[in-house]
Amino acid sequence: MFLDVLVFITQLKGLYSYFMCPYQNSGRSVRSKRRRSTKEPFYFVATCASGLEELVQEEIASLGGKDPVVSPGAVTWQTSSLKTAYLACLWSRFSSRILLRLKQFEAATPEDLYTEAGKIDWSKHFNADTRFAVYCTLVNSELNHSHYASLKIKDAVVDQFRRRTGKRPDVDIRSPDLRLNLHVDGTAAALSLDLSGDSLHRRGYRSGAGEAPLKETLAAAIAHLAGVRVGMPADFCLLDPMCGSGTLLIEAALIVGDSAPGLLRENFGFQHWLGHNEKMWQTLVDEAVQRDDQHAESAWPTIIGYDADPQVVAIARKNITNAGLTDRIVIKQRQLARLHPPVAHGLLLTNPPYGERLSEKEAAKYLYRALGRTFCQYFSGWQLGFFTANPDLADMLGISWQGRYRLFNGPLKCRLLTAEAVPSVEASAETDEQGLRLSLQENDPDLPAQDFAHRLHKNCRRLFPWAEEQDITCFRIYDADIPEYNVAVDIYEQWVHVQEYEPPATVPQEKAEERFNEALQVIRHLLAVPHSQLFIKKRKKQKGKEQYQKRPGTAGKKGKQGKLYEVHEGGCRFLVNFTDYLDTGLFLDHRKTRAMLGQLAEGKTFLNLFAYTGSATVYAAQGGAVSTRTVDLSEKYLIRAQANLALNGFGGLPHQFSEADCLQWLRSCRDRYAVIFVDPPTFSNSRHKKIVFDVQQDHPELLRLAMNRLSRDGVLIFSTNFRKFQLDKSLEEEFVVQEITEQTLPEDFQGKGTIHRCWHFMHHNYNDEDA
Repeated sequence: MFLDVLVFITQLKGLYSYFMCPYQNSGRSVRSKRRRSTKEPFYFVATCASGLEELVQEEIASLGGKDPVVSPGAVTWQTSSLKTAYLACLWSRFSSRILLRLKQFEAATPEDLYTEAGKIDWSKHFNADTRFAVYCTLVNSELNHSHYASLKIKDAVVDQFRRRTGKRPDVDIRSPDLRLNLHVDGTAAALSLDLSGDSLHRRGYRSGAGEAPLKETLAAAIAHLAGVRVGMPADFCLLDPMCGSGTLLIEAALIVGDSAPGLLRENFGFQHWLGHNEKMWQTLVDEAVQRDDQHAESAWPTIIGYDADPQVVAIARKNITNAGLTDRIVIKQRQLARLHPPVAHGLLLTNPPYGERLSEKEAAKYLYRALGRTFCQYFSGWQLGFFTANPDLADMLGISWQGRYRLFNGPLKCRLLTAEAVPSVEASAETDEQGLRLSLQENDPDLPAQDFAHRLHKNCRRLFPWAEEQDITCFRIYDADIPEYNVAVDIYEQWVHVQEYEPPATVPQEKAEERFNEALQVIRHLLAVPHSQLFIKKRKKQKGKEQYQKRPGTAGKKGKQGKLYEVHEGGCRFLVNFTDYLDTGLFLDHRKTRAMLGQLAEGKTFLNLFAYTGSATVYAAQGGAVSTRTVDLSEKYLIRAQANLALNGFGGLPHQFSEADCLQWLRSCRDRYAVIFVDPPTFSNSRHKKIVFDVQQDHPELLRLAMNRLSRDGVLIFSTNFRKFQLDKSLEEEFVVQEITEQTLPEDFQGKGTIHRCWHFMHHNYNDEDA
């Protein structure tokens, strides 16, 4: 009986355990499972542009990511919380995307992709109403078509939803709610959920951009590496002299103000993810807003941007307004030529144009030189952060770089170079070169050609002091003064340029060569000029534009240009070529004409026809022209003209160039100009374009067309080197015409015949009509 009772009690305990304990055990099991699930780490990946990996690694570590690991283009870390991923989306300045790794597997075939993607429970991440897209990258993979690989993942996701719910989510590659990221390296595949949505470089403030804009993430990296930090002092200045759409300055300001770049975004991918923790995210956003407000109340450094292009300036101002930084960043239209430091200390940070076409590359090269010269000359106490897609041209700045960083702007290999404003050896040497640097020696009675020697010595004794007093470094010292020595001798600072005119038919060739060699011996002795600084050419009567064609034997490698030397005149700088052509690129007899044009062009629009190397345009820009147009039929000389302007710190939209026949261009032009310079060749015959021009025959039509483009109160200067030229009398009846030849002949060309003739044109009664 006792045993029966004991068995019964035991059975009751068993029933109790059967019915009651499952609930207790179930509770413990759920809690235990929940504890285990929270301990299972999330696996995150921050992708970035090549060269930014270490910066992203530092960011992730500072945001709480434990032991972030760097690999090419990515930084990975594990954590038990979503917090670091949210912080990365909100605060990362350098990352492109933040990914949540869902699964890693082997994928040798497209079927493997479908099978493995189908093993993921997609209902835990989004529902059938969510629009999604799959993006794929393949590296050394047997899967050779990224679009097909993406389709296999898409099919796996859609088929799973269709089997379970009878519904399928839509695919939207343009504006998905959620993005899935597939990366396959060899056969190793990783499938991730993109928490960022749009790339993190899309901050949300940029409504427009100039040419070749920087991504915001790269701009932030440039600013950071150049030394921009939170809370820079109020007496400091951040200055970008070629700011483009303002991205560099905006990113620098966000760093200074401790502003989270993600605050400007309206949407993130994780906001459409079922695992999103809205409470945690909102808390982090509130903290970021609080930090931003704290720094908004403190003193800021001065932040200034300049650009030559008024359209780009308008874009930059719009972007700054969108970023909420209107009261922090000042943008103005200004040429590099007008650049000066606004305060004693600061950082000049810039990404200058690098150019894709040949003309743009040449201009960029000399723009770099202008920037380096200005920085060394005026910015003592400043730092420089110089980002370029043309690292080979960085030496043009003449600066000793202290820091070099390899970065990429898309596929372009770039460099960020940093330095302090310490005058370099190159800059000092350049300053010295502005002087004459040639000494006049006494005449040696043992020299041959004593008549020539006496005349050259006499000319130099008169002209050297005059040139020094007038600060002129390029001038003529001899021009066939003695018929037997039929040469022209020009000084270009420390270089001497000698041209032998074609001898008369009555002079035997041997005698002409003997006299020329004697003249060279005298020149070398009196000017103490070494062979490397003496350039010799033989000149003959030219037909058409032969003076603009390469001289025989000077081409070297096909298409290779001879060395360009920099010379100075009237506060401007010019590139001259002593070897390739008969003319150097700077007509010395037009020195006073150029100075006159520079004065006339102040505050006005300027047109340069038959512009050659654009020296008159440089004077006009330096004189304060609001805009210039340079027209010439020769592409190579327009390239030099652009380089000349860039060398002086001018460029951009206000200074335009047109490769065209000037007569045809004038027929189609509808703009008006306040100052026009017309300096045509005596004769031109372009066989390729079937264009023939004769100044005596064609100048009436040319000048009438040009006067049609002259504003009613404007001035046109017409010049010609044709010694037998006769101005058409009817032009003097139609317009107010005054010959100003004597006013335009420089001292070093007077008394040597009329090397050019020049006229001043205006409209009659211009005050009676609006300009």
